[in-house]
Amino acid sequence: MHSDKGRHRNTGNEGQMATEETAGGARKATKSKLFEFLVHGVRPGMPSGARMPHQGAPMGPPGPPYGGSPAVRPGLPSPVMEPSRKRPAPSQQVQQQQQQQQQQQQHAKRRKMADKILPQRIRELVPESQAYMDLLAFERKLDQTIMRKRVDIQEALKRPMKPGKQKKKFSSFFKSLVIELDKDLYGPDNHLVEWHRTPTTQETDGFQVKRPGDVSVRCTLLLMLDYQPPQFKLDPRLARLLGIHTQTRSCIIQALWQYVKTNKLQDSHDKEYINCDKYFQQIFDCPRLKFSEIPQRLTNLLLPPDPIVINHVISVDPNDQKKTACYDIDVEVEDPLKSQMSSFLLSTANQQEIASLDNKIHETIESINQLKIQRDFMLSFSRDPKGYIQDWLKSQSRDLKLMTDVVGNPEEERRAAFYHEPWSQEAVSRYFYCKIQQRRQELEQALAVRNT
Repeated sequence: MHSDKGRHRNTGNEGQMATEETAGGARKATKSKLFEFLVHGVRPGMPSGARMPHQGAPMGPPGPPYGGSPAVRPGLPSPVMEPSRKRPAPSQQVQQQQQQQQQQQQHAKRRKMADKILPQRIRELVPESQAYMDLLAFERKLDQTIMRKRVDIQEALKRPMKPGKQKKKFSSFFKSLVIELDKDLYGPDNHLVEWHRTPTTQETDGFQVKRPGDVSVRCTLLLMLDYQPPQFKLDPRLARLLGIHTQTRSCIIQALWQYVKTNKLQDSHDKEYINCDKYFQQIFDCPRLKFSEIPQRLTNLLLPPDPIVINHVISVDPNDQKKTACYDIDVEVEDPLKSQMSSFLLSTANQQEIASLDNKIHETIESINQLKIQRDFMLSFSRDPKGYIQDWLKSQSRDLKLMTDVVGNPEEERRAAFYHEPWSQEAVSRYFYCKIQQRRQELEQALAVRNT
C-alpha cells in the first residue's frame, strides 16, 4: 500500500512537473515572440519586410533606414547567416558540391612545403625530429637544383629540332654551292657551276663536276651554309658594338637589350622608350626610339651571312701527290642529348612515386599534430580538471550559439530591466506603426472592392 501510494504521489509530481515545464516553455515562447516584435517589429501573421518607424517619424512608408535591414539595438550582434548555412536550390547544391570537390582536389595538389614542417613545440618534445628537419632542408635544396636544371634544359631545347634521326647527307648542310673556274680557259658561259636548294631538292652525299683540260686550273668554291634558324651578318658598326659577327635575329635582339640594360639607356619615366647614347645614335640615326621599333630598324642592318670560300688548285700533274685535298667545315648538327633531355622533361614515373611519398608525409604530419592536440588536452585536464571543464563548457556554449544562430542573451531577456532600456521605445513605435500600416492596407483593399 505504501509503495502504491508512493507511486501515485510520484506520478502526480511528474504530471505537475510536466505541466510546469509546458507552462515554462510557453512563457519562454511568449517572451521570445514579444522580444522579436519589440526589437524587429515582427509579429505572427505580419507580412515579411514590414517595419515600424523611428519614434517621432511621420506616418508613412518606411524610409531608407528602415526599408532595408532590420534595426538592431546597440550592442546586439546582427543575425547574419553564414553563406555556408544558406540553403541553395537543388541545382545550385550540385554545382556547389562539384566546386567543393574541385577545390579539395586542387588543395591536395597545392600542398606546400610548409605543411611538412613539424611545429616547434613537437621538435622540443622530440629532439630526434631534427634529423627529419635536416632531410627536409636538403630536399628543398635538391628541388631548387632540379628546377633550375629543368629550366636550363628547356632553354636548350628551344631551338627547333630537325626531323628525322637518320644520318644526314652532305648537301643537307648547305643552302647553295658555286664553283668558279678560270674564265679565260672555259669562257664566260661555262666557267660557273651553281647549285641552289629548292623545296623539291633531293639530298646527295656529294657533287661531281667534270671539265676537259690538260693544264692545272685554279678554282674557287663558295659554300653557303643552311642555318636553322636563319642567321644574319651584322652591320660593321653594330657588330663592333655588340661583339657579334653572325647570329640569329633573336640573339641579336637579346644582345641589344642586354646592352640597353647594362648602360641604363631605358627611360626611367617611360619604360617603353630607349634614350640612345652616341653609339646608338650613329647606328639608328635618332636620339630616342621605342624598343618595339628595333626589329623593324634592324632590317637594314642585317645582311646575308658570308659564304665559306675555298681556293683550290685542280692539278693534272701525275707526279703531284696532293691531287686530293680535305677541308674542315664547322656545321650545326642536332645535339645527341636532346632526345634524352626531352624524355627527361616528359618523364612522369618518378613524379608519381614522389607524389605518393609526399602524401604519406602529409598524413604522418597531420596525425602527429592531432596527437599533439590530444596530448595538450590530457595535460590541461590533469592539471586543473574543474577549470578546464568550465572553459570547455563556455567554448561549447559559444559554438552552439553560432551553430543555431541564436541572437541575444536569453538570460538577460528574462529580466524586466531588459525591456526598460532606451531602445524599447523605438521598438514599440515600430510595432504600432506596422499595425497602422497593416490596417490602412486592409481599409484600402476594402474600399477598392466596394468601388468595383
